[in-house]
Amino acid sequence: MSLRAHSLGGLCGARRRGAGGEGVPSRILAGSPVSGISKNPFLNAFVQRLRELGYVEGQNILIARLSAEGRAERHGDLVAEAVGLNPDVLVTVSSPMALVAKGATTTIPIVMATSNGPVERGIVPSLARPGGNITGLTLDAGPEIEGKRLELLKQAAPKTIRVAYIAPGFFWEGQWGAAVREAARALGMDLVFVETAAPEHIRNVLVTARRERLDALYACDCPATFAARRVIAEFAVEHRLPAVSAYRDATEAGGLISYGVNHLEQYRRAAVYVDKILKGAKPADLPIEQPTKFELAINLKTAKAFGLTVPQSLLIRADEVIQ
Repeated sequence: MSLRAHSLGGLCGARRRGAGGEGVPSRILAGSPVSGISKNPFLNAFVQRLRELGYVEGQNILIARLSAEGRAERHGDLVAEAVGLNPDVLVTVSSPMALVAKGATTTIPIVMATSNGPVERGIVPSLARPGGNITGLTLDAGPEIEGKRLELLKQAAPKTIRVAYIAPGFFWEGQWGAAVREAARALGMDLVFVETAAPEHIRNVLVTARRERLDALYACDCPATFAARRVIAEFAVEHRLPAVSAYRDATEAGGLISYGVNHLEQYRRAAVYVDKILKGAKPADLPIEQPTKFELAINLKTAKAFGLTVPQSLLIRADEVIQ
């Protein structure tokens, strides 16, 4: 049995032992929008959880890794390559990738390690009853979380007015963009939409956007901003722009604040879905999981460097305060 996993870490492939006779190791294929696959903590968490579930790489599972290197245009080629290997499961890390995979096969099970708006984007008819060959996890706890991050930014940097909202076009045009625009109006803030780009181009995009007299940066929760998270954080520090995102490691790299799901746990949960499917479960019968816990991280060192005094009421709520 083959498995294809597309995660923020690489392309893997797996083939498990057949029933009776000599078994063949499962082959897992996992795709990634980022480079540096071997060091990617999310794919590593996925593989570690598979190991805990009894899958030993090189024995009963084989894992090959490919990277999209932050380029969504490569998704089609990665999916075509994976489907051509006839895997038992495909693991995707984004809604655009899941859509490409859905269009490429109706028979191979697809597990979404992460996704945004899978119902709204037409990937599945519902979270409780996904039907077809797709299941997994979503980052969605409702579009309101986009507004929540903006509120946190305003609390930490109250003088903030003009904010660059870095996101794909479908985010800005969809319910997420609507939610963050509504929050901005309520908070008396102006948003400047900045469309995501490959990591090597995002800096130039931000340099252009900065001409809009920005006060802060907001990176939405999507694979493109994940791939460029450190570049965005470094740009924010260089230009003394408070930055909010969904990624704790972006805050560790100099961003001011982050609020989002534990992505490592998302990938560990994706491995559980893979295990269930390899043991015979059908994707149509496995409801898509929504996150229930969000982690708040604040970089106090960045705040002090920017002359900001983070309210004590916000600090005591933080899961991590970086000194």
